[in-house]
Amino acid sequence: MQLKRVVVTGMGALTPIGNSLQSYWEGLINGVSGAAPITRFDAELFKTQFACEVKNFDPQDVMDRKEVRKMDPFAHYAIAVTDEGIKHAGITPENADFDRVGVIWGSGIGGIRTFQDECENYFGGNGTPRFNPFFIPKMISDIAPGLISIRHGFRGPNFATVSACASSSNALIDSMNYIRLGKADVIVTGGSEAAVTDSGIGGFNAMHALSTRNDDPKTASRPFDKDRDGFVLGEGAGCIVLEEYEHAVRRGATILAEIVGGGMSADAHHLTAPHPEGLGARNVMKFALEDAQMTPEDIDYVNVHGTSTPLGDVAETKAIREVFGEHAYKLNISSTKSMTGHLLGAAGAIEAIASIMAVREGIIPPTINHFTDDPELDDKLNLTFNTAQKREVRAALSNTFGFGGHNASVIFKKFDE
Repeated sequence: MQLKRVVVTGMGALTPIGNSLQSYWEGLINGVSGAAPITRFDAELFKTQFACEVKNFDPQDVMDRKEVRKMDPFAHYAIAVTDEGIKHAGITPENADFDRVGVIWGSGIGGIRTFQDECENYFGGNGTPRFNPFFIPKMISDIAPGLISIRHGFRGPNFATVSACASSSNALIDSMNYIRLGKADVIVTGGSEAAVTDSGIGGFNAMHALSTRNDDPKTASRPFDKDRDGFVLGEGAGCIVLEEYEHAVRRGATILAEIVGGGMSADAHHLTAPHPEGLGARNVMKFALEDAQMTPEDIDYVNVHGTSTPLGDVAETKAIREVFGEHAYKLNISSTKSMTGHLLGAAGAIEAIASIMAVREGIIPPTINHFTDDPELDDKLNLTFNTAQKREVRAALSNTFGFGGHNASVIFKKFDE
């Protein structure tokens, strides 16, 4: 069968460096760091005392107080960005059949704050099993797409994807494929995460995954730097509205970019560590290119997973060299996690937005906080250190890799009728 074309018609963002699509993009191209001492709880006794928190966000600005109390913060974030993305896309009951508008949403953890609070209340009490009646619906990851559909009346495909840090990239790929196959006209997709909690920081600290650069949080996320010492935990959400091309044209939508391919793979190697030779990363980029029917030479920008971990950054650059060959040296490569921190299940969404904006604006967001070259990395690669760079971006590939060896890559290109 002939697969349908899928385009991007709306976006929304809530991030540690900006609470809207435009402010997020401005933060990216200006090299703003979202890292600062933690305000969500007292982190004095933790090995890591900083994170990339969302700032100056009040969920009551987007919903009433009663609704706020029924939701975990990860769902507050989801509602905020989808409101922005749907408005940006201009989806209304007058121009779309809501039976064919779906929501596919990613979150690696879901309501971790709710789970922690309810456990503290139970174990810190007198043993009486009293739990909030909203405990379960606040906690489960799939509640976010459910809430979005209820809020807007979307009755198409509705579910959550959970694949650790690849969750929202998998949501994007599923959404693209549902539309390609004619199962929906529009899908609101993306991801949200709100894991800056005692248990979130404590759990990642126990794994020795986080940077402990407490004396200088703003420069702690250092992808590809010789002195990188782990990732910085972030939070927030990103929304991308995907739409069947002819449907978008019929309703006069502004088309922002085209999503043309997605790849998925597994490392089949280790619980948390990447394959040392970047095998899964290599495969997933190849699969994405094959799905898009593109060659490596068609790509101008790679938004890497680039978490600032000693093993991960090396493995990913090895994979890029293998997949792109000599063209690897003509690419711009950058890790926007140097600014936003690692949003876990929401990382793929906000990094896809960064990739789409790079295609639209012809600007590559930088990898900030580079101070010392790493001799283990190929110094001929253009990792876009410290300053944004202008160039034409015909197509961009965005990578996300998750614990358990889950890998996903998505490709966006300039829209061409």
